[in-house]
Amino acid sequence: MTRLVMKFGGTSMADLERIRRAARIVAAEVKAGKQVAVVVSAMAGKTNELVAWTDGVGAAAAGLPLSDDEYDVVVASGEQVTAGLLALTLRNMGLNAESVMGWQVPITTDEAHARARIESVGSERLDEILGAGGVAVVPGFQGVTPGGRITTLGRGGSDTSAVAVAAALDCPCDIYTDVDGVYTTDPRIVPKARKLGRVSYEEMLEMASLGAKVLQTRSVELAMAKRVPVRVLSSFVEPDDNGNLPAEAGTLICDEEEIVEKRIVSGVTMSRDEARITLLGLSDRTDAPADVFTRLAEANVNVDMIVQSQARSEGAVNLTFTTGRRDAQRAADLMQAAQKEIQFEEIRIDADVAKVSVIGVGMRSHAGVAQTMFKALADKGIKFQAISTSEIKISVLIEDAYAELAVRALHSAYGLEAV
Repeated sequence: MTRLVMKFGGTSMADLERIRRAARIVAAEVKAGKQVAVVVSAMAGKTNELVAWTDGVGAAAAGLPLSDDEYDVVVASGEQVTAGLLALTLRNMGLNAESVMGWQVPITTDEAHARARIESVGSERLDEILGAGGVAVVPGFQGVTPGGRITTLGRGGSDTSAVAVAAALDCPCDIYTDVDGVYTTDPRIVPKARKLGRVSYEEMLEMASLGAKVLQTRSVELAMAKRVPVRVLSSFVEPDDNGNLPAEAGTLICDEEEIVEKRIVSGVTMSRDEARITLLGLSDRTDAPADVFTRLAEANVNVDMIVQSQARSEGAVNLTFTTGRRDAQRAADLMQAAQKEIQFEEIRIDADVAKVSVIGVGMRSHAGVAQTMFKALADKGIKFQAISTSEIKISVLIEDAYAELAVRALHSAYGLEAV
């Protein structure tokens, strides 16, 4: 029999009625003759509540170092609740469902509590349930260390859990969310954004890392590494009167070779989670940039765009780089504390910036993509402050106030609107 992993996000688990709808979708796949494992997120907003509780009684309240292992025990409970509720609902519909906690599967991770990475997924227990005609319901976001302690995978980790389970079961993964697929850009910004039938792993990885909120970046990395076909679907569909789901819905994330329609640009993304940091009057000695970025790397501060320009002072340069807004002040504090060793005159932070990107595998073989981008921005009077590129994307840093205008201009310039 065909196997399938289905994942339902927080909005799909938000209340009992939505859990019942998810159960009806699962039942439709079982009716179609599939062996189904389901991965669930916590109810929408529940993880934030649990995190707030840990903040209230934990390290922050006492002024002590964070006890990440006990933090994981608390925040992992949200998914355990929805796993049990969905299993109960499926049983009440006449299906043989059983919840299987992360430690029971087991989903084994490293010991980096609150941001753990999956090392292996056991399939024996899941094979038993599926082989007996049952539905296995697995809480996402959680795992267990080799020593038996509960871990969590970081925000959005349920997507990664689902892909990992699908890889262990050697089957596709359907991710149900509050959108019905991957669009050329955010439809809230461009109402004529077009839903894509297929997107390559590489494109989806760039989209996820550059601001698209549909899938978590690590889940796409894992799907690409394990070659797991992933389909993004809406959880707000209902099976028809015969219990059947709509055919060929959503967006399939797959190998580039499986995409018949070759697009130069597939999408435009925007990220406002950006901050620009500039070191003015940095010594122009050859090891100065290495000194700066070594210190940031050792503090686990991720850096994206980097621009170096000549300073007004002789023997000095200006070094600009971007990082996430949450890391900006920490990065600035690191630089300020080491100002004498690094040798720079002044530091500036600008959080009123946004990153806008165009993505498409067709960029590898087509010239003129950058020219189209820069002309479209120039026509709207939008100046860019930094640029970064890869084989399949171009990103520019601009003033935050112009972000949505830039997205609309680029979406139109590349002809991405729905007909």
